[in-house]
Amino acid sequence: MADTTLQMDCTHMRREIEEIPSAVRRVLSEAHPRAREIAEKAGAPVFLASVARGSSDHAAMFLKYASEIYLGLAMASLGPSVSSVYKSQVQLEKALLIAISQSGASPDILSVVESAKEQGAVTVGLTNTADSPLARLCTSTLDICAGPEKSVAATKTYVNSVVAGLLLLAEIGGDAALLNALADVPAEMEKAIAIDWTALAEPIERRGSLYVVGRGPGLAIANEAALKFKETCQIHAEAYSSAEVMHGPVSIVEDGYPVLVLGVRDAAQDGLARTADKMSAQGGIVFATTDKVEHANRLDYQSASHPLTDALTQIVSFYAFIEWFARHRGFNPDVPRHLNKVTQTV
Repeated sequence: MADTTLQMDCTHMRREIEEIPSAVRRVLSEAHPRAREIAEKAGAPVFLASVARGSSDHAAMFLKYASEIYLGLAMASLGPSVSSVYKSQVQLEKALLIAISQSGASPDILSVVESAKEQGAVTVGLTNTADSPLARLCTSTLDICAGPEKSVAATKTYVNSVVAGLLLLAEIGGDAALLNALADVPAEMEKAIAIDWTALAEPIERRGSLYVVGRGPGLAIANEAALKFKETCQIHAEAYSSAEVMHGPVSIVEDGYPVLVLGVRDAAQDGLARTADKMSAQGGIVFATTDKVEHANRLDYQSASHPLTDALTQIVSFYAFIEWFARHRGFNPDVPRHLNKVTQTV
């Protein structure tokens, strides 16, 4: 294990979490005009597609729910290996392809973009590296404006990738309500960082495994949370939708098995709360970010004015917890085992 004397203000990850509100203000200010310009050029795409890996793919999943719920446009997640390894071509000539990569350098992501461009698709790169190969290859680039991120575990780049993508989707759909809600996000995230989720620690450590459950945009942040448990804390976590968890996985939720349920104040909240209560009743230790639960433990959260921003705000509270939890377990969250900041896959 790593040095257990690590202090909160010593990790890059903690500093970068605290930078999230200012990074979001920056992307809202600097990327919004560019997002509007890209939306105007994109016109009316028939459907959207995404290509990404890791945390960036979780950002893409978030945008998928935003697109399908609020724009009514299908958004497909493309397998990068289809182009890079299998040398096959997905038909994308009528699509708007969003490629998300912090470094903008992974060959498999670039191969999908190149295939889409050859077909005449509009390609948009969301990247934190303005001079990257991805930025040069895409039809248009949206700088996520996160600034340097030294910790291997992505935090502010994940959040800013989602915010940049939401700016683009809101401009495509003319969604003034979402744009107004995004303006409130930095202040909401400042409050979210201070929320204490340390009650999660003991039951998770006791079992060494957990489920993270969400629905819609809450599922996108559940996937990101499950990754961070494995990446920074050496804890096995699986993400499920509140519907899918009932099709088999729920059978092991007993005898104190821990579950984190990420509730969003949207149409799925009531059903999500019922699922949380069911898992609690059968013996799970369930923590839920919703006031709708009757038996599960209520976990504090910072609400927001829009369901999408409500979900996004919760991941900031989670990041603050997971950075603490990693140090609590004796790990340095800046340097997870066997991982590098930039991973290039073919």
